[in-house]
Amino acid sequence: MTGFKVGYFVGSLSTKSINRLLAKALVGLAPTELEMVEIPFKDLPIYNYDHDASFPPAAVAFKAALAAVDAVLFVTPEYNRSIPGGLKNAIDWASRPYGKNSFTRKPSAVIGTSPGKIGTAVGQQHLRSILSFCNSPQMNAIEAYIQFEPGLITEDGRVTNKGTEDFLRKYMVEFHGFIERVYTVLPRRS
Repeated sequence: MTGFKVGYFVGSLSTKSINRLLAKALVGLAPTELEMVEIPFKDLPIYNYDHDASFPPAAVAFKAALAAVDAVLFVTPEYNRSIPGGLKNAIDWASRPYGKNSFTRKPSAVIGTSPGKIGTAVGQQHLRSILSFCNSPQMNAIEAYIQFEPGLITEDGRVTNKGTEDFLRKYMVEFHGFIERVYTVLPRRS
């Protein structure tokens, strides 16, 4: 099996985010062939077309971090039936300037957790629409809308429910397989 470097985004900027806990769990459950690295975006200014000619240092570093990974995993909450504004801002920076979209041909997957029964289903669908426009091949199955309950994931990323742990491990195995399939059809750019 081929190894890949996967950059992951935690959609919430909160250090206490339950989606940050989910990201820790996913990193721990990922197959050894996936090297997981967080791509932070909290220091990005609000995107403005005026910056396209000369990106600020935070955006240059952000684009370099994206260029250094083979695939991206979005671990995000749902805010007002959509994605958090900070995450949308990061995607806007990544897709600019015109002709330099960091998501083009880069495999992606979306997952999230929420206390609500439908998890982050509506926000994920909105994110999938954005990623489609950004030309990112997406893992559309298996879908993952995790209902978070207190204690489901410990501070160190251990999943306390065996069924959820098995599901998340399978999700990461499927993501690895998806990345392999994408790069069989669309070879990596050098």
